[in-house]
Amino acid sequence: MADWRPNASSAMSDAQLIQQLALLGWLKTDSVECKDFLTTVTGMQVAREILHRLSGQDKVDAYRKECIERVADFVRRNPRASQRELNAEVEKNVLLFASKVQALDSAPLL
Repeated sequence: MADWRPNASSAMSDAQLIQQLALLGWLKTDSVECKDFLTTVTGMQVAREILHRLSGQDKVDAYRKECIERVADFVRRNPRASQRELNAEVEKNVLLFASKVQALDSAPLL
């Protein structure tokens, strides 16, 4: 069966799906319970997003991905690299990752 979504990256997250289900329930029934559930789900999503932004977790995740991609790229470009060369490249990239993460601690929150 073909994927009906025009772009797979436009898919809803689990949290977004739950929020949409809560909204649909409230719109269909106009019940206090559904409205309370929607309010709770939306509040949790907002709180999670604020915490994520304040903690810098998005940046840490991006730095981690970048570190892994750089090491993988080195391995692809140097398939015959010695263990010592691989270790040196991994160490270099891990230290760069660590320094970027450490710099987040001194960066302003907003």
